[in-house]
Amino acid sequence: MSARNDHTEAAAAAASADAEEKDVKIPVEAADEATEAAKPETVEDRTACADAAEEVPAMTEEEMVEAAIRAGEQAANDDFKLKFEQASDELAQARADLDAAVEAREAAEAKAAEAADRTARLQADWENFRRRTAAERLAERERATEKLVTDLLPVVDDIERAIAHARTQELSDDFKQFVDGVEAVHAKLLGVFEHEGVKPIDPAGEPFDPLEHQAVGRVEDPEVYDETVRDVYQKGYRMADHILRAAMVTVTYGGAKRPAPEPEEAPDEAASEATEE
Repeated sequence: MSARNDHTEAAAAAASADAEEKDVKIPVEAADEATEAAKPETVEDRTACADAAEEVPAMTEEEMVEAAIRAGEQAANDDFKLKFEQASDELAQARADLDAAVEAREAAEAKAAEAADRTARLQADWENFRRRTAAERLAERERATEKLVTDLLPVVDDIERAIAHARTQELSDDFKQFVDGVEAVHAKLLGVFEHEGVKPIDPAGEPFDPLEHQAVGRVEDPEVYDETVRDVYQKGYRMADHILRAAMVTVTYGGAKRPAPEPEEAPDEAASEATEE
C-alpha cells in the first residue's frame, strides 16, 4: 500500500514539472512565430518592399535648403507667437497693476483730503471753543465786577453826601484835613472803578435820555431847551455799554424844542473831502 502511494506522488511531481516547462516555452515560441510572420515569406514580397523604398525620390540640395528655411521660419514664427503672447500677458498684468495703483492713489488722496478737512473742522471748533471760553470768562468776570460795583455804589453815594455836607459847614483845620482825607479815599475808589471800566453818569445840562436817566420830577424853565436835565439827585454809572444804574434827574419843560442833531459824516466821505481840499 505504501509503495503505491509513493508511485502516485512521483507521478504528480512529474506532471507539475512538465507543466512548468511548457509555461516557459510558450512565450518564446510565440515571439519567434511573430518575428517569422513579420518577415517576407517569399522572394516576391522582398522585391516589392525594395521597389517601394526606391520609389521615394531623393531631395536636391536646393530643396533641402528651402525645407530648412521653411522649418526655420516656422520655428521663428512659433517662437514669435509664444513671445508675443507672453508680452501681451505681461502688458495686461502691468495695466491691471497700474489700474490698481491708480485706485489706491485715489483712495489715499481721498483719505488725505478727508483727514485735512476733518483737521480743519477740528481746528475751527477749537478756535471757536477757545474764543467762546475766553468770552465766557470775561463775561463772568464782568458780572462779578458789576455785582461788586453795584454793591459799592450806595457807599460811594454816602461818601459824596458826607463830603458835600461837610463843605457847607464851618470846619476847623483838623476837621478840614479829615474831610480832605475822605475826598482822597473817594477819588481812589473812583479810580478803581475807572480801571474796571466803570464811569459815572452826571448829565446836568445835557438832553434827557430815557435809556440812561430816570426822571423823578419836572421843572419849568423857558430859558433852556425842552427836556433838558436840570438837577441830578443821584449819579448813575455805566460799565462798558451796560448801564449799572440810571441817574436820577429832574427834567425841564416850557422851553424851545431842541434842534435835531446834524447827521455825522461817513468816514469815507470825510476822507474824500479832505483829499479834495
